[in-house]
Parts: sequence; C-alpha cells; structure tokens
Amino acid sequence: METVNILIEALPYIKKFHHKKVMIKYGGHAMIDSEAMSSTARDTVLLKYVGMEPIVVHGGGPEISRSMSKLGKKPKFIGGLRITDQETMDIVKMVLVGKINTDIVSKVCLHGGQCIGISGKDNHLIKARKKAPHVVVDNKTGEEITVDLGLVGEIENVNTDIVNMLTENDYIPIISPIGVDNNANTLNLNADTVAGDIAAEVSAEKLIILTDVPGILEDPNDPETLIKHVKIDEIKDLIDNGIVKDGMIPKVTNSIENGVKSAHIIDGRIQHSVLLEIFTKKGIGTMITK
Repeated sequence: METVNILIEALPYIKKFHHKKVMIKYGGHAMIDSEAMSSTARDTVLLKYVGMEPIVVHGGGPEISRSMSKLGKKPKFIGGLRITDQETMDIVKMVLVGKINTDIVSKVCLHGGQCIGISGKDNHLIKARKKAPHVVVDNKTGEEITVDLGLVGEIENVNTDIVNMLTENDYIPIISPIGVDNNANTLNLNADTVAGDIAAEVSAEKLIILTDVPGILEDPNDPETLIKHVKIDEIKDLIDNGIVKDGMIPKVTNSIENGVKSAHIIDGRIQHSVLLEIFTKKGIGTMITK
C-alpha cells in the first residue's frame, strides 16, 4: 500500500506536467560521483517516460580544473570566473564536450532514454560575446585592478530551434555550456546562466538546479532551517539579511521573470532528488516562484 500511495501522490503532478518542458542543470555531486550521475540520468529518463520533456544542461568546473592540473596548467580564477586563454579553452572543450557530455549521454541511453549531446555552438544555439574585463580589488593595496578574463563569454542570443527539434522528436537534449561569437570563436559560459536562459526561451515549466546544498538555508550550518518556498520579491530581503549570498539566485530569478514557471534548488547528493522534488507534496529543496 505504501507503493500505491506513492504512485497516487505522484499522479496529479504527472497530469499537471504532461508535455511540459523541464530544464535540469546537472552540477555538484551529481556530476562528480558516478553513482549519483547514473541515478540522476535514470530520473531524467523516467520524466520522459511519464510524458514530460526534460532538457539537460551540465557544468564541469571541477573536472576541467583536474584535467588542467594533469596537463600541467594551473587553473586561475577571478571573482569566481575562470580565466580562459586559448590553451585553457581547448581543455574546456575537451572536458565538457568530449568527456562529460558523452558520459551523460551514455548513462541516459543505458537507462532506456533517447538523447543527443550538443553544445551551444551547434546550430548557433548560443550566440555570445566576450565578457568585458573584470575589475577586482587588490587585497593588499586596496587598488582596483582590471583583468581580462580571456575567452569567457556572456550570452547575447539563444536560438532554440535545435532544442525544439529534438524534444519534438522525443529526444532529450544534453547541452554543454559553451557558446560562439560572431567570428566563430568558442567562448566559455556559466552553466547556471545557460540553463536559465534556455529554460526561459523554451518557456520551461520548471528549472531544476542540482547543487551540493539542501537549498536556501536561513542558517548555512543547519539543514533544518531550509526555506521550502520563496517568492522573487522576497529574495532581496534574504540577500540584504545575508541569508542568500550565492550568485546562482539572480540567475534563477531572472529565468522566472523571463518565462519559467518555477525554479528549484535541490541537493544532488540525495538519491532521486529530482523525482522527490517534482512528484511529492513536500519536495526536498527550495522552490522559487513569482
């Protein structure tokens, strides 16, 4: 009966989200741990088989840094952004497109899903421009220093034709977060931003971001202080009070303002966290809505 009750609880959500697009951003533990990635891939396939249209964007920062170290190149960051010269960009493409993307595709296919791996360069899915030089403050002197981030981009335009073509033909798109500029140069993009912008452009019902935290916590050291539901106009107070410090929040709220119905920050360390968030009344993370 417990199993039956679980299915009955899920039914209203299955009906509500039938034929609706759901953007899932793979990150954190769900990217690093093989079992977690496999579990998340299985959940993604299940969403497809109950009638939803999942779309996946993945990150890969830690894997990129590990690969750089193996190749004798030290990663450099300014303000959380990776300084990306041409050699680093080659490693980024190798890791994101050649390794992580194909690993996720293999896992999804293993669990019976139809999927195709693409990047923001395919069919000019993501047109981007080089990010302006970043201004940082020297900790020792207090002086402002202007730093060129290299081949780091910001999104100008999203062309979702290829994503729509894949979902309309029952494929799950698996997207690497790189873009292309007007001169066909590859630019490194923030995966959270890519997920949010594509989700907004396709009017996704949900944007689900897998992280290594339970969600928004009133006390970062106490998981019991999880804020289950927050509205966009309440975010500013949370930022002012120091509860929200993560740069992910503006990206999530921006996606909602541009068409996504709700955004969810959930813990990718928990098995089947995607299913628990979508198909249960309580959920497990923080839901952000208008």
